[in-house]
Amino acid sequence: MTGWDWAILAAFILYALQAGFRARGVASQNLEEYFLAGRSLSGWKAGLSMAATQFAADTPLLVTGLVATAGIFALWRLWIYALAFLLMGFLLAPSWRRVGVLTDAELTEVRYGHGAAAALRGIKAVYFGTIVNCTVLAMVLLAATRLAEPFLLWDQWLPAGVFDACVRIVNWVGVPFTVGGLEAENVWIRSANNLLSIGAIVFVTVLYSTTGGLRSVVATDLVQFGIGIVASMAFTWAVVDHVGGLSSLTQHIHEQFSASAGYLLTGNEILAFTPFGARDATMLVLLVYGFQWLLQMNADGTGYLAQRSMACRSDHDARIAAVVFTVAQVMLRSLIWLPLALGLLVVFPPPPGTLGPQFIAAREFTFVQGINELLSPGVKGLMVVGMLAALASTVDTHLNWGASYWTNDLYRRFICEGWLKRSPSPRALVWVARGSNLLILFIALCILPWLSSIQTAWQISLLLGAGMGMVLVLRWIWWRVTAWGELACIVASMIMAPLLLWVFPAQQEEIRLLIMGLGAGVIGITVSWVTGPEDLDRLEIFYRRARPPGFWGPIEQRVQPEQRNGVRQFWRAILAMGLTALSIFCLLTGIGSWLVGSPAPEWMPWREAWIVGLLLVGILLIPIWISVGFRQPGPVTQA
Repeated sequence: MTGWDWAILAAFILYALQAGFRARGVASQNLEEYFLAGRSLSGWKAGLSMAATQFAADTPLLVTGLVATAGIFALWRLWIYALAFLLMGFLLAPSWRRVGVLTDAELTEVRYGHGAAAALRGIKAVYFGTIVNCTVLAMVLLAATRLAEPFLLWDQWLPAGVFDACVRIVNWVGVPFTVGGLEAENVWIRSANNLLSIGAIVFVTVLYSTTGGLRSVVATDLVQFGIGIVASMAFTWAVVDHVGGLSSLTQHIHEQFSASAGYLLTGNEILAFTPFGARDATMLVLLVYGFQWLLQMNADGTGYLAQRSMACRSDHDARIAAVVFTVAQVMLRSLIWLPLALGLLVVFPPPPGTLGPQFIAAREFTFVQGINELLSPGVKGLMVVGMLAALASTVDTHLNWGASYWTNDLYRRFICEGWLKRSPSPRALVWVARGSNLLILFIALCILPWLSSIQTAWQISLLLGAGMGMVLVLRWIWWRVTAWGELACIVASMIMAPLLLWVFPAQQEEIRLLIMGLGAGVIGITVSWVTGPEDLDRLEIFYRRARPPGFWGPIEQRVQPEQRNGVRQFWRAILAMGLTALSIFCLLTGIGSWLVGSPAPEWMPWREAWIVGLLLVGILLIPIWISVGFRQPGPVTQA
């Protein structure tokens, strides 16, 4: 990296630290200021902050690996989450805001009213705030080692005595922090380099995020997202130019991956946007892709997505946040990374043969290899800074989100109020939140060495969350869901996950997800039906606070018998969600097919007509979904 590159990095670090210390005073007042920015975020800021968090340093590596191992169609596993994002915005975000909680774990004691609700709150605080959160954070830090290893060479910068001490510490621990594991050359030197790199990155991230709370996280997210997008565009331009342009890129894919070349995928299968030309697009795969947005732990926004929605200043801003997030996350980012992933496949062709964890990890690493070998010094520095910024945007969110569970749900609810029988001061809670960040980071670092590849870790996290999505959405729209039903989902997921991993190999991941999602979901619904309903007075209190849409007939009758419009609000939000998703998917497929030369489906003889038709549908739907999703309907009076 050149002096100019270091200047860009230093400027970003100074801005992040300044944002943290600028927000320190107001963030220290109470937990709502610290974790929800005083519920003052505008929609576009909240949306871009969510997009920055999911930009991440691990995601482009994951995309590169998916395209190389299964083709473009495999990315629908990521794109289909647009349905969950839009469901949260149009249907659930207003209720998340109105209910007035800090975390989704706290929601359980507002939604449910007996002893099981307290147990569920504690379990979810541990499960989501520690197990799931720290695993995802470790996955992000794994991407940091992939990114930092070729560029941050501490053994060449530090005094020999200082660096040798670090090597001895890593060697004593006995766990390698390097891409190649124990088989890597100079494994302990490279491990020490990576550990120092992670330490430097998280030190800066922890400093500004723990100081300024969510305000500093969002302020830095906006800059991080901008740097990441600009850097990714520069990287894509360089790679596509290296292979001779977009038309040459498509030609190289067809020539390199011809039917006689011995690869598992042909050129048409790699470039296919739709299931009609994709490899292994069976009905089972399509079924899993179709339901995956629902079969996941963030189906109702649970986690940092709900946190950003609750931090918005109005229901309208919460809806805007969801749309901005979906457009930036699903369409803008994908259109930049698609030609990049294909270009890396041409520049660094994989050897013919079977797939496996080592092959996947090697394909993921070509993203970093491309930065190191294909970019000029100035662009290389911009890209490294962009990826470090993307890493920081994800780390700061997961630290802040995880600390909210530990502080609000474990420390305040169970230790102070439940055990010590006292209420902690607001400032004391903020200091506990800051300390929780460090403990969460330590746990994630302990998990990090045991992850073999980002794609493998991602698949495990999907499986753990698949069983809970259905019930998490139903608790908002159906009055019969109980705390025991949610508990049953969690227990079923914990029991079924290791069994499914043992019985079904990675090649049958679709079967694992489907069994987990449907099995745990049916168990949760059945247990809710048998143990329910919850106390009607408790449900009435929740309904008055959250005013949730959906099927709340008996509760609506108690609260507002003359204005029962929950079902109509539900179907209106579902229509807005579907139309918006269709518009975005049509634009993504049309523009993406044009960019990378994807073939049209076999039943469409003219590729140009296919692309133009997709673009027209996507554009014409925009005013319709804006009207349906953002125009406030009047109350419906029923006799």
